[in-house]
Amino acid sequence: MLLKRLILLTTLCFFISLGSALAEDYSIKIIRFSHVVSENTPKHQGALKLKEYIEEKSDGQIKVQVYPNSSLYGDKDEVENLIANNVQFICPDMSKLTRYDGRYDVPSMPFLFEDDQAVFDFWDKGKGQELLKGLEREGIIGLRCWPNGFKNITNNKLPIKKPGDIKGLKIRTQSGEVLSSIYDTLDASPMSIAFGELFTALQQGVVDGQSNTFSNIYTKKFDEVQKYMSVTQHNRVDYLLLTNKRFMDSLNEKTRKLVMEAIDVATEKERELSIELNNQAYKKLKERGQMEIYELTKEDRKAFREALAPVYEKYTPVIGEDVLEDAMSR
Repeated sequence: MLLKRLILLTTLCFFISLGSALAEDYSIKIIRFSHVVSENTPKHQGALKLKEYIEEKSDGQIKVQVYPNSSLYGDKDEVENLIANNVQFICPDMSKLTRYDGRYDVPSMPFLFEDDQAVFDFWDKGKGQELLKGLEREGIIGLRCWPNGFKNITNNKLPIKKPGDIKGLKIRTQSGEVLSSIYDTLDASPMSIAFGELFTALQQGVVDGQSNTFSNIYTKKFDEVQKYMSVTQHNRVDYLLLTNKRFMDSLNEKTRKLVMEAIDVATEKERELSIELNNQAYKKLKERGQMEIYELTKEDRKAFREALAPVYEKYTPVIGEDVLEDAMSR
């Protein structure tokens, strides 16, 4: 009788231990990450780092499928498919999210951030933490800011050193109310042209100039069809790493811990590459010497910011005075 009890107890302990082990197993097998840019970008390299970390630490039990170049979903449908949990991670330009929450126009606001670290501090420690929650009603969790960088103005007419220099110029810009408002306020003519068509538009004089990050200006060879570049760093292109709330809620503790660790590692990699790529591109643009380059001074930046005060008056109620003050304090 004692022996039977001992066998029964041993068997029970075995199944309890087995159940505990199973409970600690990873709760998913596949994660999909979709984005719209090419493989040679910091965003894609960040996605690959997330993939590498999760697959390595899970001993291959979890597979991360990364889809670049809109090969799974494009700009127009990636958010909807994230909401449907057809994909678990996307990383869109924040300007694409303003239809859900106007505060995501923060990167477009002129002369708001002093440097990259100020941007990171805003999103990691400041009011950006509140903005990360701005899509929760849509079933989306904002995770981290993945930067692209500051934008600078190139054109074919004259060196832009003060606000009045841009008057009358036709400037290509991305779509967005704040971006258009900036050039309207400076008495320029903003024109929305697809990025893939921009080189030809500059070459043919459809527009006089454009604004972009150093890396985009260099890789797209805009210096071949532009005479002047002003290092304005007047606003930014930044991305937001997003995930599906149902997906995150479905993860057990072990899996969630792994995913969050991977996000931190991937974010560090993407930010490092973003800064490095822009620095290298600026250096190469100077070495190629095809454009006359002017770097705005502190006094120049102050003059531009004063000239663009109407943009702040118009959009402070949308973005929030507390949000803008926090960004400027960084």
